[in-house]
Amino acid sequence: MRRKHGYDTLRESGFKDLRKWRQERARKMKSKDFTWNVPSETPDISFLNNNSSMPSVTWIGHSTFLIQHSGLNIVTDPVWALQMGFQKRLTNPGIPIADMPPVDIVLISHSHYDHLHMRSLLALKGSKMLIVPVGLADMMRRKGFTSVVELSWWESTTIGGVSITFVPSQHWTRRTLLDMNRSHWGGYVIQSHTERNDTAAEPMPAVYFAGDSGYFDGFKAIGERFDIDIALMPIGAYDPEWFMGPQHVTPEEALRAFIDIGARRFVPMHYGSFRLADDTPREALDRLEAEWDRLGIDEERLVVLPHGRTWQA
Repeated sequence: MRRKHGYDTLRESGFKDLRKWRQERARKMKSKDFTWNVPSETPDISFLNNNSSMPSVTWIGHSTFLIQHSGLNIVTDPVWALQMGFQKRLTNPGIPIADMPPVDIVLISHSHYDHLHMRSLLALKGSKMLIVPVGLADMMRRKGFTSVVELSWWESTTIGGVSITFVPSQHWTRRTLLDMNRSHWGGYVIQSHTERNDTAAEPMPAVYFAGDSGYFDGFKAIGERFDIDIALMPIGAYDPEWFMGPQHVTPEEALRAFIDIGARRFVPMHYGSFRLADDTPREALDRLEAEWDRLGIDEERLVVLPHGRTWQA
């Protein structure tokens, strides 16, 4: 029996709508231009392997980042796969997986294949403490992972100098025919963890990794609970909006969510790696930048990363 959760985007008409979208897509994709790819640059592997004090964010592609925070190497939604279903990856990952530094923590937002690739996870070096949504730990242990922490929405865990809180999103999940919504989905807030009497400690930036989501009031709730410095926000896989809207934000909705959260900087993600919907990477970025300009937000607050680039806070 399917476990009932809030923030569930699935409806009984979902499969009928899916067939309708597939029929539309066969016509629409003939006019789509996928010749523009997200730029890539050579990653600074030496810095990433030796950095233990400078907070940094490196975009590997899609929803996969290397976040260096409080001396820990944290990877989000590990996907180095060169193909997703029948679709080949549009660009190579920003850091070859063999060049990744040892990983301390892996954050998994949900179990969809484009956010959790088992071969990638197994190939990562390091101790790899997995932080997963409630309902997913048993599967990860069956796959051979022994260091697993399972969180429900708004629950937190502390590892080293980092506090990690699992926060809601509006989405759904399914990995097999029998596990529809049997685990949660969401995002994570990464913060410094200091003792109350440690007044001399300088807190590191708070990072919000949104995972996958449609637009919902939960973004405001996250903003009320946390003081976010950097928001890693999805902007792709939204077209057609009549079908994708409940589960994936448009670029304009991503910016609205960013404002709701009250974050200082916006790093776009979830575009440019796979053809998951009918929008192109250029369309997603153009719409985000146009809305950014329309709202008159300081351009320095938008951090558009090429694959492989490290942004230092």
